[in-house]
Amino acid sequence: MEATLNALGGILLNAIPTFLLIILLHFYLKGVFFKPLEKVLHERDEATAGARRRAEEGLARAEEKARQYEESLRQARNEIYKEQEETRKKWQAGQAAEIAEASRRSKAMLASAKEQIASETAAARQALEAESTTLAAQIAETVLQGRAA
Repeated sequence: MEATLNALGGILLNAIPTFLLIILLHFYLKGVFFKPLEKVLHERDEATAGARRRAEEGLARAEEKARQYEESLRQARNEIYKEQEETRKKWQAGQAAEIAEASRRSKAMLASAKEQIASETAAARQALEAESTTLAAQIAETVLQGRAA
């Protein structure tokens, strides 16, 4: 057993330079390779996060501009609808005025025609009355002459 312990001690003694070399290699690689690599990866991560942040800000600005565009478009449509409604109301008012004027003219023409018909009727009655009196006298004269004969 002692021989095994001596052999194990010799192996450990021979492993000390390798162990020291590995520890030295560890600190060397950490200082020369891993720290700069970690720094580059950190900068890269910050650049990526910054690009994402800038992209999100750009997207937010684009959404705001789209919202503003939609709002201005809605306002323009409302103005157009308002103008169309005003034009339609003016047109309707013009039509109503024309209809009222045509109605007034037709009523005036109707009243004039009624007056003319009434005067013509009165004249025709007077003419008929005068003629009927004359005809009645002629008929009576003819009847009386026919009985006298």
